[in-house]
Amino acid sequence: MAGYGSTKRIDFALLTTVLLLIVFGLVALYSATYITESPASQLKFTKQLLWVVLGFFVLLTSAMVPLKTFHKYAYLIYAISVLLLAIVLIVGTGPGSRRWIALGPLSLQPAELAKVATLLALAKYLSHDSRNFDNLKDILVPFAVISLPLLLIMNQPDLGSALVFLALSLPVLHWAGLPGVVLFVLLAPVLSFFSAFSYYSFLIAMILIVSVLFLMRRGTFFFLVNFALNVGVGVLTPILWHLLKDYQKNRILTFLGMVTDPHGLGYQVIQSKVAIGSGGLLGKGFLAGTQTHLRFLPEQHTDFIFCVVGEEFGFLGGMLILALFLYLIFKSLNLAAVVKSRFASILVFGVTVIFLFQVFVNIGMTMGIMPVTGLPLPFLSYGGSALIANLMLVGFLLNASRTRFEYT
Repeated sequence: MAGYGSTKRIDFALLTTVLLLIVFGLVALYSATYITESPASQLKFTKQLLWVVLGFFVLLTSAMVPLKTFHKYAYLIYAISVLLLAIVLIVGTGPGSRRWIALGPLSLQPAELAKVATLLALAKYLSHDSRNFDNLKDILVPFAVISLPLLLIMNQPDLGSALVFLALSLPVLHWAGLPGVVLFVLLAPVLSFFSAFSYYSFLIAMILIVSVLFLMRRGTFFFLVNFALNVGVGVLTPILWHLLKDYQKNRILTFLGMVTDPHGLGYQVIQSKVAIGSGGLLGKGFLAGTQTHLRFLPEQHTDFIFCVVGEEFGFLGGMLILALFLYLIFKSLNLAAVVKSRFASILVFGVTVIFLFQVFVNIGMTMGIMPVTGLPLPFLSYGGSALIANLMLVGFLLNASRTRFEYT
């Protein structure tokens, strides 16, 4: 059995995949920032290099420290992350929000680190042998673990990061053993919520939900409680809609095609699609992207970094990025299925969900098929906190792969 710090079982194919994604990100970031009048923008590439170096120290730590150590201190790490989320609401900075804690010339975004901490806490709780999903407590506690950082992040506000926590909840619970019946009961209100924007869609959704509940034959009380819950969600939806910020409403309405905003939010999506489409098959070449260098697209170094790749390296460059992400995701999913440790399996599956969701939403956003949420593209977008958090998650993958035959 390999000892502490051994590299005999390090998955170098997985590590190389991540390295290639980071290199693509650095190349795109350099192109997006090298011609600018702002000294701060010119320093972004240098800062990102420093974050990459620091990130690999974090990756090596999370890859070599025994998983049982992370299991032991999971709740403490979670508590620290929640404390940081509370602190950022008091002293945080950011345009129109409180998302970053200033640390001299650098800044920390606690929401990114909270993703890691929450996943660790979930994996520890759900991996316990005594968990029984017939017990309501064992279902409610994981949702409480997710809800606390979720609510704090929503108050920053940071809708993109909050969506990651929502996306993490049900898949991880189902992987840990949540029965399909319970999964439907939890998903049905989500369907009711989104269908409640129209009387006709809500009626169709309720017919579907009632039909499934009837076919389950779980008893009258079960049927009536779930029917009332879904009707209640439909009634509360308009109230929750009015609680959203105006820019969040506009993002949703623009995505649904109900609002045309070519000079505001819609402008980003329009310029993004123009940039990607103009790249053609092979792209315009490194440092030759006109949309990129004429600054038509806001936030091209962060949320819309994929546009730089699409414009300068074309369809083939974009497909290579997607292929690398698909390899990372499928390899992670396979790893979650074969590791012996239940804690490691849940942890790895959660990492897979986080990467899959962020990649799907970000790239979909740049192509106009997903709403603009401010969610960065893992390993490519500029940002130190996100890069550190993502490399820590990769470290967990490498750790689980190295110790796949061990029990935590």
